[in-house]
Amino acid sequence: MPGMTLPYLLEAALMAVVLLFSIIIHEVAHGYVALLNGDPTARIMGRITLNPVPHIDPVGTIILPLLLLMTHAGILFGWAKPVPVNPLNYRNYRWGEFAVSAAGPISNLALAAIFSVLLRLGLENQGLMQLAYFGVSINIYLALFNLIPIPPLDGSHILALLLPRELARLYSYLQPVGFILILVLFYTGIMGAILMPLYRQIAMIMLG
Repeated sequence: MPGMTLPYLLEAALMAVVLLFSIIIHEVAHGYVALLNGDPTARIMGRITLNPVPHIDPVGTIILPLLLLMTHAGILFGWAKPVPVNPLNYRNYRWGEFAVSAAGPISNLALAAIFSVLLRLGLENQGLMQLAYFGVSINIYLALFNLIPIPPLDGSHILALLLPRELARLYSYLQPVGFILILVLFYTGIMGAILMPLYRQIAMIMLG
């Protein structure tokens, strides 16, 4: 396949490792914050773990990232199997919903900041420097992507909490078509047009 040189394959493998680690941390953050708010569902289901197996989603964790890498899309993202939570267990429903939804994107921004520190340390190892660079760029994009207010992304849960009850009810009708809408925005380039200016601003700060 054109472009599938050994250096590119090694780079792609490094990106895939960073992506897998990042989306697992994202889901673990949801489950852990849910537990802190009184919901043990994720813990009972064995999802508050760094073991990748329970988190793997065939499409979001394997197929989509592979397609993006094979087509040299210039961007890499994906998702893991959503961590199960039961909002009825939250001690405070509204705060629990907000905290659990925000935990995923915040965890990715925290990872981006950590990788940014590693990058600024100027490590001698070229492989570690490249890993740190991917850690920053991939996690910034994951955070921004998940904050898009389209179901089932985290941003949709946050927006629903802010809307008046009647508007929130109407907004919930997007749930069945949310994934299709996300794909349309992605493949028409609209998503990139929205996210990339924000990405560049944050990356400029973190990457220096």
